Amino acid sequence: MIDILLPDLRGGGVERIRLVLAEEFVRQGYAVSFVLLQARGQLLAEAEARFPVRSLGCARMRQAPLRLTRYLREQRPDALLAAMWPLTGIAGLAARLSGYRGRLVASEHVDFRITPSLKAFERRALKRFGRRIYAPCHRVIAVSDGVAESLRAVAGVPRNQIEVIHNPVRLMAPDTMTDEDRRALNGWLAGETRLIAVGTLKRQKGYDVLLHALAELRRHHDARLLILGEGSLRNDLEALARDLGVANSLWMPGFRPNPVTFLQQAHVFVLSSNWEGFGNVIVEALAAGVPVVSTDCPSGPAEILSDGDYGRLVPVGDPGAIARAVAATLRDRWRNTDLKARAADFAAEEQAAHYLRLLADA
Repeated sequence: MIDILLPDLRGGGVERIRLVLAEEFVRQGYAVSFVLLQARGQLLAEAEARFPVRSLGCARMRQAPLRLTRYLREQRPDALLAAMWPLTGIAGLAARLSGYRGRLVASEHVDFRITPSLKAFERRALKRFGRRIYAPCHRVIAVSDGVAESLRAVAGVPRNQIEVIHNPVRLMAPDTMTDEDRRALNGWLAGETRLIAVGTLKRQKGYDVLLHALAELRRHHDARLLILGEGSLRNDLEALARDLGVANSLWMPGFRPNPVTFLQQAHVFVLSSNWEGFGNVIVEALAAGVPVVSTDCPSGPAEILSDGDYGRLVPVGDPGAIARAVAATLRDRWRNTDLKARAADFAAEEQAAHYLRLLADA
C-alpha cells in the first residue's frame, strides 16, 4: 500500500499531480490511498470516486504530528509519499515518533530561496535543523533543478538524498465546452488574438504584469485574455483591468478542471509568474500544441522549454517583454508536433516509474 499524504485536495497543481501519480501507481499494480489532514477541496470527489480517502480531521496544522503518528502506528503503509513543506517535515517527525519502518519519500514543489510561503522562523529552523528534519526520508524529491538547489542551500539536504523528478503531467484530451462556458466566453472565442493563462489568482502568478502586457498588446492587436483560476486577488485584478482599460478584453470564469478544453482554443499561452517550482501548465499547453511565452522565473520554465527551444522566455516583471514576445510568437510558425513531442517527455507513465523506484524499488 502506498499512502499519499496531503493537506487536502484543493484544485492546485500539487494536488493534480498526486491524482495523476495515484492513477499510474494503480495501473502499474500498486494499491493507493489518500491521507488528508482535512477531507475538502475541488478535487476531493474525483479522488473519492477512484481511491480510498482517509481524513486525519486536523482543523489546524499543529494537530497533524500526533494524528499522523497515530495513523502510522495503526495502519503501517508500505510507503508514504508526503508533499509540500511543512507537511514533509511533519511526516519526518511522525515517522520518528511512531517508529515507522516503511519507505518515507518527501517531495518539495517550491524554491525555498524565494517562496514567501516559508516563514522566517521556518527558514531559521531549516537552516539549523534541515538535515535532521529530512533524515527519516529515504529520498527527497525536487521537481526541478532549482528546487533541488534550494533544498541544499536552505535546508542543507545532502545532494545524494535529493532526486530531481519533473512533475508528471496527464496529457488530457479536451472535453466538449459546455454551452454555459461557450456563452460566457463568446467574446474571447471571437477574438483575433486569444491569450490564455492558467493558475490561482495570487501574487506568485504575476497577473498584474500580464494585464499591463495585455494593455500594451491591444495597441496593435485585438488581444483578448482568458485566465482560468480563482483566488484572493480577483477583486484587485478586476479593478486593475478597469484602470488599464482592458476590462472588456479580460475573462476570468474561475477554476476549470480540464484547462485543455480552453487551451485548444488559444493562440498563445502566457505564464507570467514571479516564481514557480516547476510549471505544469506549460507542459499542458505544449501538449495542446499551443505556443508558449513564459517568464524565465525560478524554477522550472527554462527546464521545460529547454532554454527557449520550445517557447519564448522573458524577464520576470516586464510587461513590455511579454507583449513583444507574444507579438513575435504570433508571427512565428511553431510546429505543434514539436511542442507535443516535448510535452511527451513529461508523460505520467515515465515520471511515475521514477517515483515507484523510490517508493517500492520498482
